[in-house]
Amino acid sequence: MAEPSTAELKEILAGLQALDYRRTYQQFYDFKPYARQQEFLKAGSSFSERLLIAGNQNGKTHVGGYEATCHLTGQYPSDWEGRRFDKPTRGWIAGETSLVVRDVQQKKLCGEPGVDAAFGTGMIPKDLFTDKPSLARGITDAYDTIQVRHASGGISVARFKSYEQGRQKFQGETLDWIWFDEEPPMDIYSEGLTRTAATHGIVFMTFTPLQGPTAVVNRFLDEPSPYRNVISMTIEDAEHITREEKDRLIASWPAHEREARAKGVPMLGSGRIFTAPEDSITEEAIGDVPPFWFKLGGLDFGIDHPFGYVLILWDKDADVIHVHHTYRVKNALPIQHADAIKKVAANVWVAWPNDGNVRRDDGKPMADHYKRHGVRMLSTHAAWPDGSISTEAGVLEMDEREKSGRLKYARHLADILGERRLYHRKDGQIVKMADDLLSALRVAIMMKPHAKQGPIGPNPSYAGTKGLAPVAEGVDFEMF
Repeated sequence: MAEPSTAELKEILAGLQALDYRRTYQQFYDFKPYARQQEFLKAGSSFSERLLIAGNQNGKTHVGGYEATCHLTGQYPSDWEGRRFDKPTRGWIAGETSLVVRDVQQKKLCGEPGVDAAFGTGMIPKDLFTDKPSLARGITDAYDTIQVRHASGGISVARFKSYEQGRQKFQGETLDWIWFDEEPPMDIYSEGLTRTAATHGIVFMTFTPLQGPTAVVNRFLDEPSPYRNVISMTIEDAEHITREEKDRLIASWPAHEREARAKGVPMLGSGRIFTAPEDSITEEAIGDVPPFWFKLGGLDFGIDHPFGYVLILWDKDADVIHVHHTYRVKNALPIQHADAIKKVAANVWVAWPNDGNVRRDDGKPMADHYKRHGVRMLSTHAAWPDGSISTEAGVLEMDEREKSGRLKYARHLADILGERRLYHRKDGQIVKMADDLLSALRVAIMMKPHAKQGPIGPNPSYAGTKGLAPVAEGVDFEMF
């Protein structure tokens, strides 16, 4: 084999140097958000207020820094579905104290504080800084303002702020966006909203809810709004942490903080509805579904909120209900919902709530539209044997089943587990927010006597068939 020429060696060396430069000073271009992070970013296109409520070491600050960089540079990836600014932006980057902001957010965006050679090794590509950032007063190596070239040709500006400065320091400027990392006091959060009002801008937060049901947390969990969105992310969603390291981290945290730090569950105290430890109610996805188990779907129509569908498998002998598949979507039509249902359980009966009797503009009840599109809707709306439709009765049965090991959720079903973590009461009443899949599950459990045996899959003509398509992602199974 011939030795490489001098020109070829120079080309190889140049390639290695370019790769090293990209890894060191342009990590932004190679960042790939995890599924829950992607969902958080995408929500920016629909909501002006967002909260990623996550555990420690889950990557919440990383994705916050990534979004801030996108808005500063205007260099959105090709698959970006979130909020987009086509002009230079003005933003604030805020945290608990000036020292914490320097050591966390500034480091994440700009590189190690106080190390000249490390400037530009953060999320913002080094070549996009217009100059060295201006320094803040009082904290060594802390930045006050950064200027970044925007893809449109102008200059974006961002300032670092801390909650310890007080509300007055959050007044006066008109902004396109604000990133709060860790939970701000309510007065500062309110002031931040005011700063973005004139521009129809956005406010996004990333924090672990260690302070319990504060005013800011309650704003997202208790106050319905078409402008507000909350997404939970757990340590299980953090793909950069090994299983061994996850177990070590979880074991190292105090027991009373474990769910908040690992799963981003607010310390809701007596207001929390489902209190069984999550590890006790989750299981691996069931690959080989016994044909003699009973199957039933449940749905929540989503008339003024997302549509939800849940497929349950009922092992009647052991009286254990397995939540096998979920589907939740916003702003889709009944024909699209029906198609999604038939792809996973075309021959399974579906329970539905009493609002399916509400007539639409064409004069037909909502449930009829799903029947027309081939969904096997039960003949009447869900009800208990006595004819009641009590939500409390359904919640009680779900809670009792969880605590007795008779209700299990496939571990990969992050959407319904996320709803479960934040499901709570206020003043004794269930807060009906972000509960689309839980409502669908409750409806299915209410009508479980109507569950039938048989196979599941996308094809309605099953007799004697094999090789049915999977229901859970990545799971293949044969029914017979």
